Amino acid sequence: MNNLQANYERILEVLRKISGENLLSYQRRVPKLKDLELIIVVLTAKFMGIDSENHLFRHIPDTLGQKIDRSVYNRRKRRLASKINEIRMKLARSFNEHEKFFIIDSMPIEVCKLSRSHTSKIFKDAEYCYPNRGFCASQQMHFYGYKLHAVCSISGIFQSIDLSPASVHDIHYLKDIKEQLSDCTLIGDKGYLSSEIQIDLFNYANIELETPKRVNQKDYRPQFYLFKKQRKKIETLFSQLCDQFMIKRNYAKSFEGFKTRILAKITALTVVQFINKAYFKRNINNLKVSII
Repeated sequence: MNNLQANYERILEVLRKISGENLLSYQRRVPKLKDLELIIVVLTAKFMGIDSENHLFRHIPDTLGQKIDRSVYNRRKRRLASKINEIRMKLARSFNEHEKFFIIDSMPIEVCKLSRSHTSKIFKDAEYCYPNRGFCASQQMHFYGYKLHAVCSISGIFQSIDLSPASVHDIHYLKDIKEQLSDCTLIGDKGYLSSEIQIDLFNYANIELETPKRVNQKDYRPQFYLFKKQRKKIETLFSQLCDQFMIKRNYAKSFEGFKTRILAKITALTVVQFINKAYFKRNINNLKVSII
């Protein structure tokens, strides 16, 4: 906890260069803790693995803790989710501006055990965000919760992310991708195999979808070995999110709170990558390092 203040100041120094400190329209009076400062508290906590807000406020420096109450912090954090995503997108664009190759994949996020799924009431704010049961083919497991869909560059920077109920097939995420990317090659696994989708992506946005074919398919040939190798990059990122950022650990009770937590963890990861590149000139994907 001794480094919380130092980590906060480092991230504040970085984000002040790319984001303003303007207040949002919902605020009728000027708060003591500015929006950008609150966002940086959130990102610093996620970088340091602090998920409990009670734990955070027991150790937060007095200079910050006296400016805001914990319950107010929680409400403002959820309202600032869109601004957190704007910061993530600005950082991603600085990395991926000239990128022509991207990787797509999904990972399961379990919200409770299957045995409790019938009685669980969390994340049922509205019908559109209800979690449900799904199957993860790569891990050969059934689970109850959501899928995190993501697109990253071959250097390991998340370009696009989204959440869906667990039962939604991966291929449906490609309908959103064609509105977000263009003139590039998208590398995926067999879950995205579809000749109709491939043609649609190419005609609509000039996206070339590269997926391995099944052995029993006509004109089968192994996937280009470099594509197969680069596809592991997003799996490594998912592992880092699970290991260091503990993305599957959840204390939220509402879907908005859950979504904000997921978004903050991925944004914190991107901020660390940016600091590695801009300040220390080291491998951007070395995340278990000091940023001060």
